[in-house]
Amino acid sequence: MFARFRERSHDLEHLDTGDYTPEEYEGCIVELQRVNQWLGDARALRLSLLTDIEQADLRSFSVLDVAAGSGELLRVAAGWTRRNKLKGSFTALELNARSAEATLEKSSAFGEIVSIRGDALRLPFADGSFDYSICSLFTHHLDDGKVVLALQELSRVARRRIFVIDLHRHPIAYYFYCTLGRLFLHNRLIREDGALSILRSFKPQELIHLASRASLDGVRVERRFPYRLVLSARAKWMGLHGNRWEQNNNRPLTAHADHMNQAENVGLTR
Repeated sequence: MFARFRERSHDLEHLDTGDYTPEEYEGCIVELQRVNQWLGDARALRLSLLTDIEQADLRSFSVLDVAAGSGELLRVAAGWTRRNKLKGSFTALELNARSAEATLEKSSAFGEIVSIRGDALRLPFADGSFDYSICSLFTHHLDDGKVVLALQELSRVARRRIFVIDLHRHPIAYYFYCTLGRLFLHNRLIREDGALSILRSFKPQELIHLASRASLDGVRVERRFPYRLVLSARAKWMGLHGNRWEQNNNRPLTAHADHMNQAENVGLTR
């Protein structure tokens, strides 16, 4: 029964094949936000990115969310930033045009959030353009080779750390989700793709191995309730230029204008 959990599934999800209607996709956006709230992505963000910002005592910072969906995690981060009287700039990158539009629609109260269409495997930003780069529930959509490319790109554009949140491939997680799906989930994409996402996801050692293939430094993989994995690593830019942080009293070196100028070439929206 457990043999199917030994290795990642290579079956494609409906979202990967385009097998859905516009109405189903709209419902997917709405229901996915609820699932993320219930099942721990916002909590994983608070215990990773937001904790790192707090420990570094940053007063201002920039965050890129790659494959951001409708920008739910950036709204969590922006709300936390405001409550703590900090200054943050948040960029959502999403290849899907409807998701990029949904980020702006749902983030109308957050002028510090911008939305850009772009490819996660070829990020349209200069090296070290952001203090942090993150992605959530994205890497399981990729094969191992593309996961390595995505990790390299996340590291290239960040100055401090990268954080990758994804699912833990575990039998309990799978059967719990299937049971929950039958009872509470109405959208076909969320119900069917969610279960397959778990089968396509990772075990901790697999993520560590992929991070090693991407030549990342300072790698950690932590388990978060319920059945989330968070990979964090030191950004490539920081490894090359880390001494510049001390020269600036640990204040982040902002390159906001640089990455915004580049973003205009691929469709900056706000």
